[in-house]
Amino acid sequence: MTVRGPGPRRVRLRHVERLAETLSARDWAILGTLERVRLASGVQLERLHFNHLSGRSRNVMRWRVLKRLVDERVLLTLERPAGSSPLHYGLDSAGLRLIRFRARRESPDERLRRPRVPGERFVAHTLAVTELFVTLRVQTESGRSELMAFETEAAAYWPDGLGGLMKPDAFVKLRYGSVTDLWWYEADLATESLPTIRAKLIGYLEFVQRGQLGPDGTVPRVLIGVPTAKRQAAIQAVVEQLPEPAAALFVVADMAQTAAVMLTELQKE
Repeated sequence: MTVRGPGPRRVRLRHVERLAETLSARDWAILGTLERVRLASGVQLERLHFNHLSGRSRNVMRWRVLKRLVDERVLLTLERPAGSSPLHYGLDSAGLRLIRFRARRESPDERLRRPRVPGERFVAHTLAVTELFVTLRVQTESGRSELMAFETEAAAYWPDGLGGLMKPDAFVKLRYGSVTDLWWYEADLATESLPTIRAKLIGYLEFVQRGQLGPDGTVPRVLIGVPTAKRQAAIQAVVEQLPEPAAALFVVADMAQTAAVMLTELQKE
């Protein structure tokens, strides 16, 4: 992956202050999404922040808004090695400083380095987590179900009771009426060996067996999203070989169906 966008001119505080006064509510919402998930495709951002438009106008408006934010160094784009159109977006230097500025963590003398270019595996994995967030947001906007929390990376980590951390890819909290469901999400792209997956699942089991509790004083169920039916069968076989409460704790699902699985489970209760 390569970064595409304006040259590496220094982003000064005056530029950040001007942007803070001129960004629209939608611009800030885009920043908030990328602060939460780190990377998103143009299509994912379109589904979240331009869904009130229809037809060609949605695509054109998305292109104009994202290009303006890239030109202002608020966003950066990642271009595929083959030279195809940039599809993936993250926060650039001005975007990172805007987040800090709005949270009153900005110092006039503070400098932030331009984000490093991530590897292709990291990009694919991050976009898989982003897809769950986008789909849950879209599917809960007009129904009775509510996405109450979606945290990624360090914000999703939880003390394991031994001085370390449980490190799911995401923490999800959903509500339907008086029912609340909590999930830890693992996005599996079939890049890790089955013994590595088994060790990771045993870590969750041992957390439960030690009597540890997660957010809200509960133990979230663990949903493993997988890319193929073959991979799903392989990980499900690993789960079936584990001691209780593995069958109740772990759910293995096609990655494209993970949001539907969460919402279906929520409405069962």
